[in-house]
Amino acid sequence: MTDQLLSAAQTPHDLDFISHSPTQTERIGARLGHLLCAGDLVLLSGQLGAGKTHLIKGIARGLGYDGLVTSPTFVLINEYRADAAHGRLPIYHVDLYRVRDVTELTTIGLDELWLSEGICLIEWPERAASAMPAEHLHIVLSHVSETKRQIRLTPRGMRYRELLLRFKEETFG
Repeated sequence: MTDQLLSAAQTPHDLDFISHSPTQTERIGARLGHLLCAGDLVLLSGQLGAGKTHLIKGIARGLGYDGLVTSPTFVLINEYRADAAHGRLPIYHVDLYRVRDVTELTTIGLDELWLSEGICLIEWPERAASAMPAEHLHIVLSHVSETKRQIRLTPRGMRYRELLLRFKEETFG
């Protein structure tokens, strides 16, 4: 399968910053997770080892989930549950690294996940870029050094621009 790239063009609404450790990446994720709502879709791109799963661990923690979070590379989807304060929303953690053809997605019902009342977090979305909804929050993690990662958050659609604005206000003042 030829990977289609998701747009990486920076917009005035983007937010770029550096995380200095996996722990800091998880804290950033927790702040973001606390703000997510039913129906939200977050796409996470980056090379192997860039920190996508650490960010998702943090997002799950921000939603009150305190169990084990692992990348579903071989099972494609893991499901977690937010706590009561977050309505016990389902959190769908999807890893498309092993997807070879976008038609495989119909067999797993991926489109049903982002149309559900849960929160959908997708690693390696570029493997199925043509199937991704236009509105989402796209996060790209890039290696800067052994411990540092650049994190770029790009909102696509009004809901995600508002989400990112709130994230900036609550995180940076």
